[in-house]
Amino acid sequence: MLLSLAPNHYDINFVAVFSVVIIFLVSKAWRRVTSGKNDIPGRLGLPYLGETISFLSATNSTKGCYDFVRLRRLWYGKWFKTRMFGKIHVFVPNPEGARMVFANDFVHFNKGYVKSMADAVGEKSLLCVPHESHKRIRRLLSDPFSMNSLSKFVKKFDKMLCERLKNLEEGGKSFVVLEFSMKLTFDAMCNMLMSITEESLLRDIERDCTSVSDAMLSIPFMIPGTRYYKGIKARERLTETFREMISRRRSGKESPEDFLQSMLQRDSYPSSEKLDDSEIMDNLLTLIVAGQTTTAAAMMWSVKFLDENREAQDKLREEQLSITRSKPEGASLALEDLNNMSYGSKVVKETLRMSNVLLWFPRVALNDCKIEGFEIKKGWHVNIDATCIHYDPDLYKDPRQFDPSRFDEMQKPYSFIPFGSGPRTCLGMNMAKVTMLVFLHRLTSGYKWTVDDLDVCLEKKAHIPRLRSGCPITLKPI
Repeated sequence: MLLSLAPNHYDINFVAVFSVVIIFLVSKAWRRVTSGKNDIPGRLGLPYLGETISFLSATNSTKGCYDFVRLRRLWYGKWFKTRMFGKIHVFVPNPEGARMVFANDFVHFNKGYVKSMADAVGEKSLLCVPHESHKRIRRLLSDPFSMNSLSKFVKKFDKMLCERLKNLEEGGKSFVVLEFSMKLTFDAMCNMLMSITEESLLRDIERDCTSVSDAMLSIPFMIPGTRYYKGIKARERLTETFREMISRRRSGKESPEDFLQSMLQRDSYPSSEKLDDSEIMDNLLTLIVAGQTTTAAAMMWSVKFLDENREAQDKLREEQLSITRSKPEGASLALEDLNNMSYGSKVVKETLRMSNVLLWFPRVALNDCKIEGFEIKKGWHVNIDATCIHYDPDLYKDPRQFDPSRFDEMQKPYSFIPFGSGPRTCLGMNMAKVTMLVFLHRLTSGYKWTVDDLDVCLEKKAHIPRLRSGCPITLKPI
């Protein structure tokens, strides 16, 4: 407004400088008003905008969005606050703070998420629903993750994995682990949830799920060509695909035994014992996206870490070969075999600790409260920083060294939280673990490998840390 008046009243250079001074003074006054003796250090910047641009800039770099957090921790210390997307965020860096938040989920804190994430996966997703719906939906979604269901999943996944590794071995060419694991986990999830095996339909759904995933951390403006716009349009197509699938099953045209069918068989149940169609569709999408992206990334990181640590790789291979020798030739893995993978389980844990495929766990304060003596205002976003906790040298000796044997000892409570904790603990935790164990068993017991691109840069615009190269490798059969 001041600049528009300049031609009539002031020299434009003077007004520009004057405007900057006013903004600076207002910002300084705002910080002074909102500060206190128990104030958390940090910079809020201007109302709404805050440091959003800096966060998006980090997300768009090859260092990844966590570089934004890392820099501010250097500037302000372990505890700091910032403002992004119009919300004040506090990053909680230790197990004591994590315990306080996780133990009071739904009491003093609720799930925190950016608008684009809720729009992408749906308001009835388990990630977004309020407390009164969360307990019911979580209970009804638990069947695919029961021990009985996991036992069936292990055999199917093992067969699928063996076939695909055999094809790669015969081809003899380099392949990208991230692409391989993304397709593998996606196909396995779609088979388990909806019995989809048709290649063309799988690839159509996969493309749309990728667009939805990309939109989860974007600016929520419906402008054609943007990640948000593409994600919302992809969500609409997926919803229509799921709706048609549900219609065919209700008409009796198809009725395979899977998760979707088990949900539809509850149609005559009372509302407290079933999911409506919107809840089914939103959570199908959530389970696919969450199950694919995080597990596939962890599988990629496991290959990289084991390649860099040959002693751990050799020890894991020795354990896995002993399991292979104890079974008839060509026999599939069973859930019981995974229980005998003691060192393998530690490799999975160490991979999850170091990769941090979930960088932090967002919550929103429902009331004014204190964490570790710091004042938290109602409505502030409280982010439990799993990455900071997992790399804390006071908790883990040489935290940047890949050392599965560190899990020989019991860890301090809330010092290992790759799946969160409390009533919102990741529903697919056990499925992710068995998926990784089956993958590592077949990889290490059947092959050695070389990594063909040692680039450590991260993929741009990804809300989950993934190597830009995807970790290409060449297999060599043992």
